[in-house]
Amino acid sequence: MIPFSPPRIDQKIVDEVSKALLSGWITTGPRTKKFEQNLTDYIGCKKTICLNSATAGLELVLRWFGVKKGDEVIIPAYTYCATANVIMHCGAKPIMVDINEKDFNISIDAIKKAITSKTKVIIPVDISGFPCDYDQLYDLVNQNSVKSKFNPQTEPQKKLERILIMADAAHSIGATMNGVKSGALTDVSVFSFHAVKNLTTAEGGAVCLNLPQSFNCDKIYTDLNRMSLHGQSKDALAKTKGNWRYDVLEAGYKCNMTDIQAAIGLVELERYESNLKRRKEIFNQYVNGLKDKQWAIIPPYLTNHKETSYHLFLLRIKNINESKRDIIIQKIFEQNVSVNVHFQPLPLLTVYKKEGYQIKDYPISWSKYENEITLPVYFDLSNNDVKTIINAVINAVESTI
Repeated sequence: MIPFSPPRIDQKIVDEVSKALLSGWITTGPRTKKFEQNLTDYIGCKKTICLNSATAGLELVLRWFGVKKGDEVIIPAYTYCATANVIMHCGAKPIMVDINEKDFNISIDAIKKAITSKTKVIIPVDISGFPCDYDQLYDLVNQNSVKSKFNPQTEPQKKLERILIMADAAHSIGATMNGVKSGALTDVSVFSFHAVKNLTTAEGGAVCLNLPQSFNCDKIYTDLNRMSLHGQSKDALAKTKGNWRYDVLEAGYKCNMTDIQAAIGLVELERYESNLKRRKEIFNQYVNGLKDKQWAIIPPYLTNHKETSYHLFLLRIKNINESKRDIIIQKIFEQNVSVNVHFQPLPLLTVYKKEGYQIKDYPISWSKYENEITLPVYFDLSNNDVKTIINAVINAVESTI
């Protein structure tokens, strides 16, 4: 069986993790701090904090910005549940909108219609690693008619004087727009380093700060660091050498990254460009192998202004429904090839249906979902494996449609 997305774990990773384990420092420490700095340097953002998940990062930023009950946060209906759940954890309401016809990203026109005086944050999602239309989004939130609706309640909100743009960039580390890397494209960007991501730390995530000059990103880093460690005024590294006394300034969380995770991340980041290069080669092989098939809809991944991180290859099959798509997937599995679907739109899922969201209100999300099949993309996938996958897909589709 060709697996769907195994992590790239080799002897170099094993050696670095072993060094961390034997160093005497396995929680948040020097390796985590180094990983944060290396990420900041690679991305070109102002400051980075690493955490135990992207989900934690999203929620910490919402809470730092003061999102609470009565507030609204706009998200695409086509995303993973974490994007919505963090809003609900804060007591606010996720306002789901549809996505573009041209790609899987959130529709700017739909966002415009959804903005109210309760809107505090927009969370666009870089589905599959392809950046959203951030130029258009910033044009929108900076329009006088939109800024006049903004009703700031907290100090960060008053300082920003507009809706915060926080990218759910879980898929898009290494992607670019206008020559700028993902992570430096929005006020705040949040990456995931989960096991199936391009860059993994087994579990983990990072918050990249790129707020306007009026904000002190070093101070915000300190605030987020404190919030991630129960509200303690000092982390374990700061309490060394007899500097033990600390205070607890708020009822915070426990979602810090460990040095064991950071050891993996440091190796992954060091060789990340080679990872991207191989992923791009796999994308190109899929495109060349499928582009002449009348039934194949190739996902957008490269334009004059944007380049994906080559995280997911979201193939779509013309003129099929959900039932036929599932039959095709089963036939692919029967040929010893693992594929997946990204994602089930949120209104299909029980917790959101109970809140009143209905998939009929998001027709583009549904039309994309019902014929989407995600093909494997990872560094260790061989060219022969890619050929096997292409043939399995062709056989499954053409014996079904």
